[in-house]
This record gives sequence, structure tokens and C-alpha cells, in this order.
Amino acid sequence: MDRLAWHAHRRDRKRGFTLIELLVVLGIVALLLTLAVPRFFPSIDRTKETILADNLRNTRTVIDQFRSDTGRYPETLEQLVEKKYLRELPLDPLTESRETWTVVPPEDGDQGGVADLRSGAPGNDRSGRPYAEW
Repeated sequence: MDRLAWHAHRRDRKRGFTLIELLVVLGIVALLLTLAVPRFFPSIDRTKETILADNLRNTRTVIDQFRSDTGRYPETLEQLVEKKYLRELPLDPLTESRETWTVVPPEDGDQGGVADLRSGAPGNDRSGRPYAEW
């Protein structure tokens, strides 16, 4: 086969990847995933815990403001929305719901229905403290 025929023959062949090349690329991708994934999921949990702490702190501040303005605690969390103290009930990022909050009533039941708020999420945080005690 002369030189021109050899180049024409090479040009006519379909271009593609060999099995070895594909396996090497898949191996590299798998290696990168084993390094990245274990760092990714704990950061999601940490972010959810930070959002939960912020939501609890802000809602507790609003409950205290309501009590300061009216002389009593709100009857329900929805009352804070109705009276425009909150735009909407905060989301519990761990349960991804607005309905799972645990309401703590005041010691004196005649003072309203919501003195404090806790997460209704099962389980513990990264330090081992139950979310229900936040």
C-alpha cells in the first residue's frame, strides 16, 4: 500500500473511542466522585441545620414581639401570619414542611397557646443533640 492509499484508508475509517479509552475515562470519573460525594452531603446537613437555627431564632423573636405588643402569646402560629407578624410560616428544612413544628404552650394557659417553637424533625444534629430540643 503506497503512502496516499494508506492515508485515504485511515481517513475512511470511522473515528471513535476504544474500550480501553472509555474504561480509563470512567475510572477517572469514579475516582473524582469518590472524592467529592463524601464532602457534599455533610455540607447539605450543615446548611439545613443553619437554616433551622435561623428560622427558630426569627420565629421566637416574632413570638416575643407579639407578646410585647398584645400582652399575651399568640393562640396559634397561623395567628402570627394573620396579624402580619410573619409573611408565612417558616419551613422546617429538615422535614421540608411547615406543619411539623412542635408548639410549646406557656406555663399559664390563659396567656395564649404558643410560647415557644421546636423542630418536629426526628433524629439528632451533628453534635448528637436531638432536633426536638432546639
